[in-house]
Amino acid sequence: MKLIDFFLRGAIDRRIAAFQNDLMQKHVAEVENIYQQMRGWRHDYHNHIQTLKAYRALGQDDKIDDYLNALESDLSGIDTLIKSGNIMVDAILNSKLSLAKSKKIAINAKAVVPARITISEIDLCVLIGNLLDNAIEACLRIENEDNRFIRVYIDLKRENLYISITNSSGGKISKQGGRYVSSKKGNHGFGLIRVDKIIDKYAGYIKRRDEEGVFTTEIMLPL
Repeated sequence: MKLIDFFLRGAIDRRIAAFQNDLMQKHVAEVENIYQQMRGWRHDYHNHIQTLKAYRALGQDDKIDDYLNALESDLSGIDTLIKSGNIMVDAILNSKLSLAKSKKIAINAKAVVPARITISEIDLCVLIGNLLDNAIEACLRIENEDNRFIRVYIDLKRENLYISITNSSGGKISKQGGRYVSSKKGNHGFGLIRVDKIIDKYAGYIKRRDEEGVFTTEIMLPL
């Protein structure tokens, strides 16, 4: 029996590791995409200014309006929704929240995080990324777009990093053995397991609540 348990644990650990690798590749791609667009726009900033000055000198105000509208449309794809003070947190939050916003989910977010913290950036990326992926998925199950929302609050509380993510949810969240379980299929269900393992790694605290169509996750991680 012990031998069977050993092999089962090994299989589960390998599936979790595969899930984490896939997740990190996804997050890294999102982060690289948003910052690549930002760097490209900054590089072209001087050219944009010169073009607008040229249109003004020629008295072509209609051209100025068209150009500004085009720039506004371009910037909407790299909208920086939040600046926490930590580059990695900013990257993952802005990539996920921009995605949520594009899917007609109302966003209310505030984050204050030191530039340097003792928590691994990889762990923090996996943690926040999983929570927001689950929040987005829950919101998208709600047909009425007016009822979709995600609230994010991250700050320092008594030498702890406090993370709170609240979202609207459609229907009752499933539980097994008193624990919430993901409605996703395949390896995606390991997201909740990975979050719990990170909390355990840092001797942190996590609380999940499901009340009247609203789901909240609160986390405290000692710094």
